[in-house]
Amino acid sequence: MIARIDHLNIVVTDLAHAIDFFRLLGFAEGLGSELDPAFLERLTGIAGARGRFVTLRHPGSNVTIELLHFGADSGTDPLLGRADRIGLRHLAFAVEDIEATVGSLRAAGVEFLSPIQTWEKTGKRLVYLHGPDGILLELAEYPPAVNQ
Repeated sequence: MIARIDHLNIVVTDLAHAIDFFRLLGFAEGLGSELDPAFLERLTGIAGARGRFVTLRHPGSNVTIELLHFGADSGTDPLLGRADRIGLRHLAFAVEDIEATVGSLRAAGVEFLSPIQTWEKTGKRLVYLHGPDGILLELAEYPPAVNQ
């Protein structure tokens, strides 16, 4: 049986840029390393695979984000940032003050897909944005009475 969610892997084209972006969200860099090409090829089944990874941790979560940069151009999914596509679509972060978080990220040059929206059913406030390489992210502020 599964004991827990261990990590979320995100493949990026620019590891340093992606690390800087997630630092804006309060993540701290953890373990990082070049991956042995023979090991990576056996693991992924991708001939000639090369890569480097860095783990990121947030003090409010037990889930680790693992950023992975393959040595060669992996190719970009042009529809990656679309919310209506099949598969893993976005990563959501709960925030305490969505206005302050959005303001801080805007000051750092981050653009959002819309103004902050409120889901009338629960009062949850949320907004989408694109992270490194167009990955879709959500910021969500929950009212105190709503069970997350």
